[in-house]
Amino acid sequence: MSAAVGGPGLLIGTHSAYVALERPRLDPADPGIRRAAEEAGVTPEEFVGPGDLWVVAYERDGAGDGFELPGVRDSEPAGFAERLRAGLTAAPGPFTVDGGAVLRLDARPAGVDAYAFTAHITPPDDPETIVTVETGPVPVTSLLADLDAFLGSLA
Repeated sequence: MSAAVGGPGLLIGTHSAYVALERPRLDPADPGIRRAAEEAGVTPEEFVGPGDLWVVAYERDGAGDGFELPGVRDSEPAGFAERLRAGLTAAPGPFTVDGGAVLRLDARPAGVDAYAFTAHITPPDDPETIVTVETGPVPVTSLLADLDAFLGSLA
């Protein structure tokens, strides 16, 4: 499932329990963007910039939250996605994908051709807090298709 933020996005989990990596697409024609650019003394296109702002979003128990990760290069979420893909295509069994200081994903088989995930999320502004999100089973084939689409959107 791809996250719907206009830019590249990867949602891991189900609609009610997930973690998502998203790069919002900022629209230079948006009135708020135009106003902010004017205040900053730059064009809206310059203000929007290359898109190095990523977001980690999550939902659990009906409540969602998230945080921004400014300055993240596309290669970092792409590397995470590639490591997740490698784990899913290796011999069946539990595996962990390290996403750096803010995200670790533990995967375990959950039935035939599916995995369930435990996401350990550490907001950068509160490194003492670790949010844990447990997902239900996610079919491997659909997650692999989402990973391919996500990686393709970053190419």
